Amino acid sequence: MYRDVVDLREFYKTSLGQVALRILRRRIREFWPDLTGQSLLGIGYAAPYLRPFLGEAERAVALMPASQGVVFWPADGKGLATLAEESNLPFDDLSFDRVLVVHGLEGTDKSRQMLREIWRVLAGGGRLLVVAANRSGLWSRTDRTPFGHGSPYTGAQLNSMLRDNLFVPERSARALYMPPVRSRFLLSTAPVWEKVGAQWLSSFAGVTMVEATKQIYALSGAERVQQPRRGLAFPRALPDSRPMRRDEMPSGERGEC
Repeated sequence: MYRDVVDLREFYKTSLGQVALRILRRRIREFWPDLTGQSLLGIGYAAPYLRPFLGEAERAVALMPASQGVVFWPADGKGLATLAEESNLPFDDLSFDRVLVVHGLEGTDKSRQMLREIWRVLAGGGRLLVVAANRSGLWSRTDRTPFGHGSPYTGAQLNSMLRDNLFVPERSARALYMPPVRSRFLLSTAPVWEKVGAQWLSSFAGVTMVEATKQIYALSGAERVQQPRRGLAFPRALPDSRPMRRDEMPSGERGEC
């Protein structure tokens, strides 16, 4: 089950959340150093990780699962966030060059459908990057952060899941080696933890990251049948700029992509 979007947003306002965000943004950049002219989709609660690409990518969209809730994003510009079922993405085939999944796979009970939908909307030469909590890491063992909720994965499990759903894992990495505590001293030493951990403590990383490409196969007739796509639901900014909780989602509100 997904965490409520309010809890996710509040975590990234904390000092621990800000340090985790900086570390993971840096690692994502190592995978994708330049997305100029590319179309980018973030799934789960990926919005904080999409911001560095806003002035670079041709377009960027943050899709938040219906059971999680949605926030207006970015707060200082035109709304680029939408609400939809992760198993029924409201986009045309081959719509995106890159798909980033953060806080996405851990919370869904429809991982197969979700990955097949990502396969469908990803362009032929596109790439998927999954950031998921590492099963053997410290971050998955505490519920004080979003990485401690849902189902964590080992690198082997992620690779196997991707292969089973028509993706080819190409590269992987790990990150978040510091303990998930809010000690100012430990937070200040985060770069040291990352450097030492990458060399000596890889199995204890907080997250596993896997980049994959599409594997093109002829699909069976049953798999070619597509469900009707739901329209996009772009949330209106509320007067006090607070996010929309699950029980506040307007029924029937849809926008155009």
